[in-house]
Amino acid sequence: MSKRFKRIHIEISNVCNLQCNFCPEVLRQKTVMQEPLFRKIVAQAAPLADELSLHLMGEPLGHPNLSAFIDICAGSNAPVNLTTNGTLLDAARTEVLLHRTVRQVNFSLHSFEANFGERDVTGYLRKIFAFTHAAFERRPDLYINFRLWDLTSPNELSPTNAKMRAAISDEFKFSFDDLNIDLRRRKSFRILNRLYLHFDSRFEWPSPDAPIRSSSGTCHALSSHFGIHADGTVVACCLDKEANLALGNAETQSLEAILMSPRAQSIVMGFANNQCVEALCQRCDYIKRFDQKKPRARSEAQFAHALNSLSQP
Repeated sequence: MSKRFKRIHIEISNVCNLQCNFCPEVLRQKTVMQEPLFRKIVAQAAPLADELSLHLMGEPLGHPNLSAFIDICAGSNAPVNLTTNGTLLDAARTEVLLHRTVRQVNFSLHSFEANFGERDVTGYLRKIFAFTHAAFERRPDLYINFRLWDLTSPNELSPTNAKMRAAISDEFKFSFDDLNIDLRRRKSFRILNRLYLHFDSRFEWPSPDAPIRSSSGTCHALSSHFGIHADGTVVACCLDKEANLALGNAETQSLEAILMSPRAQSIVMGFANNQCVEALCQRCDYIKRFDQKKPRARSEAQFAHALNSLSQP
């Protein structure tokens, strides 16, 4: 049976050891999610989503209880997708990421240049390459993404990460020139086994202070995914870093009740009819990526049926 959501983002920490120029600072109180709240959320989220992404803001490898959190997900048969900058990777964390319940690990390699400029990438990449080879041997089913979100146009590589790309191509014996990168056709390229390179251009994070872009548009928020901040606040969008689209709090409410709330229903019905009902969505630049993917309008009865399905076993 297909699940309601493709992914639920659970922010286990909003604290990061880096400050990338493409990732805005978190203004919320710095915190990490506590284990009792995480257990409560996973028990409710696992039946709703294909996988749980232990990241929204912050660096998940910095959480002191990451190993226990992965075990909790395994206990609920919840596959884990995890995004990291990779700088904290060590022997212990490698073992955690090789756990059988981890489905995919994404390394944001573009974070190195954003923080360390032209410094030698060898030491940084050595750890990530070692993890990748260990996964080839011990977890051949594990998907690994090397993210290089630094394209200056749909098909033009940024010159800033040239050394990074050279090291990757030398390690895995391929040429970037042979990939024919063009985001208008695809963003992901398989290199070896289940190792992929993922390219994208950078984007502006939505802000309530930005000028209004449009009241029309559609998005995958509350359709394919939603997010939960480290303090339990449930948000409609994985780019809502300051909880402007807060729907409730998983500490005191069930996810079912939060997803059935009038605000959640309004957001989803709006997107289903190509309308941005929230001020933040009207100011979101990322939403332009979906402009040519207009959804089919759904009636209120159809939407109610979809929401009611959340409460079914």
